[in-house]
Amino acid sequence: MQVGDTLFNPMNPISYWLLKSEPSVFSLDDLARSPKQTVRWDGVRNYQARNFLRDQMHPGDLAFFYHSSCKLPGIVGIVEIVRSGYPDPTAWDKESPYFDPKSLPARPRWFAVDVKLVSRFTRTIALSELRCYPELAGMPLLKRGNRLSVLPIDPKQWNFILSLVPDTSLPTLS
Repeated sequence: MQVGDTLFNPMNPISYWLLKSEPSVFSLDDLARSPKQTVRWDGVRNYQARNFLRDQMHPGDLAFFYHSSCKLPGIVGIVEIVRSGYPDPTAWDKESPYFDPKSLPARPRWFAVDVKLVSRFTRTIALSELRCYPELAGMPLLKRGNRLSVLPIDPKQWNFILSLVPDTSLPTLS
């Protein structure tokens, strides 16, 4: 799928992101098994990450899917944002581990987006490997103490990371 050719429009440029998930909670395989390979990206409970979801992520944006807190943390694939930020209903579900009694439907505190699987990498691009490249030195993921589950990615960093993946049909910025 030549996503980059169909989505990039200089009049409405896309943004690039990294979305982290613990594979024991939700993995790329789980996304691949989901209906239409599309899910709500919910449960984010950090205000800065919430602001990215609510205000800056739009349909057509692309994100690396990153497995965290596992044996080999790293980037495992690409997803596309297919629905802009909307109130996260898990905040109102008392049975959800993401329930927040201070979030109300009239004044939602937390937001979600919908994502669709674009590509599964043939290998994990490990965090330890990412740390080796000076081209990625300013990447938020690599900064000490950064534990956000939603991070912006610079287009140059996006393309550099894609150069590490053997599949050349992946979405790059022209």
